[in-house]
Amino acid sequence: TVCSGGGDYRGDNTVRLWNGTTGAFFQVMREHGDMVQAMALKADASLVYSGSDDESIREWNAASGECLRTLLGLTSWVYSVCLSTDEKYLYSGSSDKTVGVWDVKEGALVRQMEGHTGRVY
Repeated sequence: TVCSGGGDYRGDNTVRLWNGTTGAFFQVMREHGDMVQAMALKADASLVYSGSDDESIREWNAASGECLRTLLGLTSWVYSVCLSTDEKYLYSGSSDKTVGVWDVKEGALVRQMEGHTGRVY
């Protein structure tokens, strides 16, 4: 599965999925309120995580396109997301110069780490 996020002043703000082998498009997700900057795909391709300029991270069912939950607690644009190798944590980089650590099971922001002097990608 190949996933991408997009957005522009025209309001696309979508997450899109394709079959990586055939190139066939199969899903679009449309609940973000602003540009989608970051994507992470679970290893089994069942879940997609997207980070947006709407200051949220969303968890999606890749097969149905349903937004399963919205992770809130950030106060700036989300530029990057990635899963830990054991998929217990999700990490986010933001325009407020922090790295967020999320408990995937609980959907909760565990901590924000500081140290960058600019945006975190």
